[in-house]
Amino acid sequence: MIDKTVASLEAAVAGIHDGATIMIGGFGGAGMPAELIDALIAQGATDLTIVNNNAGNGDTGLAALLKAGRVRRILCSFPRQADSWVFDELYRSGRIELELVPQGNLAERIRAAGAGIGAFFTPTGFGTQLAEGKETRNIGGRDYVLEYPIHADFALIKADKGDRWGNLVYRKTARNFGPIMASAAKCAIAQVSEIVELGALDPEVVVTPGIFVKRVVQVSQTPAAAAASHGTTEAAA
Repeated sequence: MIDKTVASLEAAVAGIHDGATIMIGGFGGAGMPAELIDALIAQGATDLTIVNNNAGNGDTGLAALLKAGRVRRILCSFPRQADSWVFDELYRSGRIELELVPQGNLAERIRAAGAGIGAFFTPTGFGTQLAEGKETRNIGGRDYVLEYPIHADFALIKADKGDRWGNLVYRKTARNFGPIMASAAKCAIAQVSEIVELGALDPEVVVTPGIFVKRVVQVSQTPAAAAASHGTTEAAA
């Protein structure tokens, strides 16, 4: 019997090793797997490479992982905002490496990894510092730069509901990077608000098929936390 559910957050992040590359879903706070990140901090893995759209907000979630000194390198498209003081301090003091990736390129590089695409040409970044040292080509009169997929050892993502086979559905814009990250990682770990019985999810609305997911853990939210998460999600829409 296939059963990918685990009983605790600790079990969900077990085996994440030092030096791992980890994709973390979320667009700011929308869809960020905060509880899985907290469990990763407690688990103790270090020297990590993180792939995320942002570089942390405030002092919680990804920012807390950075503050704990567990991250050696981060790939993201939007590292600085009003509340990115943790990343700012680490970067300015030379304690974290940054690879800046335009958001569309970031999404496509992750998607390419999951789709088995070896590389692709994009006009985004051509003629800028982001293209230095990369292969370029003129195609049909337009200049392009060659970009390679981003693969990961693990992906930490947040979904709305899942079943024991690992099929996932998301809530509105909390979906963001979750589906492509799940397909691009060797081990995708999903936290969900509810684990439902097999057959309860309409196959037509399943976004991430269970074949891409290794572990599912249920995380019950307090009403206040749920309201805050929904507010962030709807505002992002």
